[in-house]
Amino acid sequence: MVEKLPRKAYERELARLQGELVKLQEWVRAERQRLVVIFEGRDAAGKGSTIKRITQYLNPRVARIVALPKPDDRERGQWYFQRYVEQLPAAGEIVLMDRSWYNRAGVEWVMGFCSNDEHRRFLHQCPIFERLLVEDGVLLRKYWFSVGAEEQERRLRARLHDPVRRWKLSAVDLQSIEHWDDYSRAKDEMILYTDIPEAPWSIVDSDDKRRARLNMIAHLLGSIPYHEVPPPVIRVPDRPPPDGYRRPEKNPGSYVPDHTATL
Repeated sequence: MVEKLPRKAYERELARLQGELVKLQEWVRAERQRLVVIFEGRDAAGKGSTIKRITQYLNPRVARIVALPKPDDRERGQWYFQRYVEQLPAAGEIVLMDRSWYNRAGVEWVMGFCSNDEHRRFLHQCPIFERLLVEDGVLLRKYWFSVGAEEQERRLRARLHDPVRRWKLSAVDLQSIEHWDDYSRAKDEMILYTDIPEAPWSIVDSDDKRRARLNMIAHLLGSIPYHEVPPPVIRVPDRPPPDGYRRPEKNPGSYVPDHTATL
């Protein structure tokens, strides 16, 4: 079992990196950049928890999380990439994709949700699609979170008995244990076809979630030539003197009961 990074060191560096993420956000907004960050990996690899740490202090109007459900009947009749195109950022926006168009190369392929022809077509079209994005100025970053078999099983079993994380488990998630080798083959083939110079894959060792979060965030920041944007000068105005208005003894509406009084 991998040695975990001490919590104090983790929290100290995470706070520093989160401050840099705010600077990155302001640079993206000021320079009208478009940033897409793709998070892929096996179930329970730590993608979601990393995204939470990234967005913790960011403006949700600038940094948006995309986690699409399975396609409906209409979407299944579209060009495969079509519903993802609708989620791409406009100028001055960041999109973090918790799973992405790579579903077709992973769970859809392994679990039989797409045909052989659809899978082959994806592997052919995906590099073309991504080159078009990069050519148009989109900053595209792709991260694969790599977790070991024993650690994945431990995390999945822990979720099973955790009432606040039980919702994360699905039948497909649990089948990932049985299909470990199938997912390995699918991932290796996906990397072979889609690890292109214009949009390379970055592999994150995620057996220790703390190290994985810090390593991924630091790598993302180091891959983008952002700089600190001076904030606008803002002055808190002086409070004006009272104008004689007298408030009613009891404001309209009901106050929320003090739940803490029972603690």
